[in-house]
Amino acid sequence: MSTTSVNQYSYPAVSFWQSTNGKKIVMAVTGALMFLFVIGHLLGNLLVFAGPEKINAYANFLHFDESLLWIIRSVLIVAIILHIMATIQLGLRNKRARPIAYSRKEAINSSYASRTMYWSGPIVLAFIILHLLQFTAGALHPEATFIEGDVYHNLVSGFQVWWVSAWYIFAISLLGLHLRHGLWSMLQSVGLSHSLRREIALKRTALLVAVLLVLGYISIPISIMLGLVK
Repeated sequence: MSTTSVNQYSYPAVSFWQSTNGKKIVMAVTGALMFLFVIGHLLGNLLVFAGPEKINAYANFLHFDESLLWIIRSVLIVAIILHIMATIQLGLRNKRARPIAYSRKEAINSSYASRTMYWSGPIVLAFIILHLLQFTAGALHPEATFIEGDVYHNLVSGFQVWWVSAWYIFAISLLGLHLRHGLWSMLQSVGLSHSLRREIALKRTALLVAVLLVLGYISIPISIMLGLVK
């Protein structure tokens, strides 16, 4: 028995990670965790339309136990890292499996979302980092004032800067493309696509969910820029 076989037998987690199906499952699970966070984050942010008391009370509730909050953050950070690693490694594996490029590349069975998956991911990651620095840490709040604990003020003050809102809308739109293809891939990975009719329904569902999430997120900076939220 070879050393590689012994190692894979002794460490099934390593064998699972090294397999293509294992990486796809990791992508699906970590993607699901991040998807739930995206929904929860949106629901919390939409409280800005209910006034400063509501959204600030929600923010204070999230910080009632800092240790629990950091556990959740750590889980999300690990999920993001694993998701990115699995995506990159699967992409490199697919590239190695087809060393000779097509003489004529046509997007026959692929969507725009799937073709932009690999570059939209890093842009969305950069957006998340900048977003945390701006609205959570207050370390990056250009042309606006930051008040610790006053989430309502920080959102309104931050999004009144036009280019901050423009960057936010652009990044959220990319997130929508990423989610559209990611949701479909996740549903496909868990075996929910058994027929052409169900496949079409799942694709439409993924598109609808992505569109609703994008509209929900960008409604905040647009409303602030238009003066509907002051």
